[in-house]
Amino acid sequence: MASWEVLLAFALATLTFAAFPGPAILYTAAQTLVRGRRAGFMAVLGIHLGCYVHVFAAVFGLSAMLKHVPEAYAALKIAGALYLIWLGIGMIRAKLVNGALPDIERKSARRAFIDSIIVELTNPKVAIFFIAFLPQFVDPAASLPVWAQFLILGVIVNCAFSLADIVTVLLASRIASGMKQSARAQAAFRWTGGTILAGLGLRLALERN
Repeated sequence: MASWEVLLAFALATLTFAAFPGPAILYTAAQTLVRGRRAGFMAVLGIHLGCYVHVFAAVFGLSAMLKHVPEAYAALKIAGALYLIWLGIGMIRAKLVNGALPDIERKSARRAFIDSIIVELTNPKVAIFFIAFLPQFVDPAASLPVWAQFLILGVIVNCAFSLADIVTVLLASRIASGMKQSARAQAAFRWTGGTILAGLGLRLALERN
């Protein structure tokens, strides 16, 4: 592995990225507000597992294709953006049935898990992040193979990001539980969560590569 100085820089950079309120934190907050704490945790798990695909892609050099083939990057980005917008609209349009909670909460945890995996897999910026960030802390001269260093560092980054997402779920669920669970409050949560997801989708679609 790299020297202790390099690893310390890696740790500080990872913690900084994890604590910064980026798209994943906003996404898990939206899922928690609309679907509840359990669904929020399942969203975190879905993002965590989906992120490993990007880690392994970086390990085996597959992510480089997105960097050097603009068409593949653009196609994946648009697909991910459209899916986020579709999820946001779905949250906003959810109806109340006989004064009960929205229909989306009935299978919310499983749905949040599946949605989160898809969202993570269709976000090419995650793949680009790993191939841009991890090589800075890999030592080709070390006794540990380069691919193993990529894998270890990628797992550490993923776990740090997931820890920040878990804290977000706990905070968002506390905010939600502190508010009266009325139809008006649920509508506010749906509009807030849906707007966040749709906004993330628009940002991904319009953001320059």
